[in-house]
Amino acid sequence: MLIGAHVSPAGGPAKAIERGSALGARSIQIFNQNPRAWKPTVYSAEQIAEYRDAAQASEIDALLIHAVYLLNAASEDPEIRAKTLTSLSASLQAGDALGATAVVLHPGSAKTGEVGPAIERAGAVIREALAQSERCALHLENTAGAGGTLGRSWDELAGLIEAAGGDARLGICLDSCHLLASGIEIRTAEALTMALDDCERAVGPGRLGSLHLNDSQFPLGSNRDRHADIGQGELGLEGARVVLSEPRFQELPCVLETPGPDRKGPPAEELALCARLREEGLAARA
Repeated sequence: MLIGAHVSPAGGPAKAIERGSALGARSIQIFNQNPRAWKPTVYSAEQIAEYRDAAQASEIDALLIHAVYLLNAASEDPEIRAKTLTSLSASLQAGDALGATAVVLHPGSAKTGEVGPAIERAGAVIREALAQSERCALHLENTAGAGGTLGRSWDELAGLIEAAGGDARLGICLDSCHLLASGIEIRTAEALTMALDDCERAVGPGRLGSLHLNDSQFPLGSNRDRHADIGQGELGLEGARVVLSEPRFQELPCVLETPGPDRKGPPAEELALCARLREEGLAARA
């Protein structure tokens, strides 16, 4: 398992490798554009070369690019869908250039509208964005279930993949906080096994591609997306051990998006804690 963290790419993507390395990360996740602005970032050939050199010289083996939260591929507003397509395409193209494992996308929201048509709208945008890029995978992230957000259930994720054409580049990013918040129990090995079996039945085998490991401030089924530091929430240390030692997760990038003690993201100590919890979980399963 490639345990890592969301880090800032300020100063260029090579700086993200430097920041991840300082944490002891094996994977990193970045926003490839300002998360509060629509304008995509296009990396220069020099920045791409610097990133690749830095990555090759590091212990970091996976890069995830998180599409910014402004995007809503399911919007009924044609202008929002057009801006979403432009940004998502740019993220996938950046993933191509940097050799990213995947772009991670919150699929969007139906707002107060019907879910079925929203899934079809989102699928059309996703399909077109994939057609404008070449190699980078796109991982749809499960959601906590608030409001009209899409991806609250295995069936919604499966519907999104189908609506987007079932491309082989489409995968799933599972977030532990969102799973709990949406009502899916994962805090025992048996419960997590059942959840993943249900996921595979819905979306098909081979779709699980990346993880977000976050504790949850709110309980099972709360539908509230509030991350807590590992062991400081409803997932708890035992739940983290279960997730970190799950056999189907062992080859995946596992990125922490926790607030950290100073609200600046996960520190090196939290990544080291996760490495220890993984070893304890593996020993318990053995």
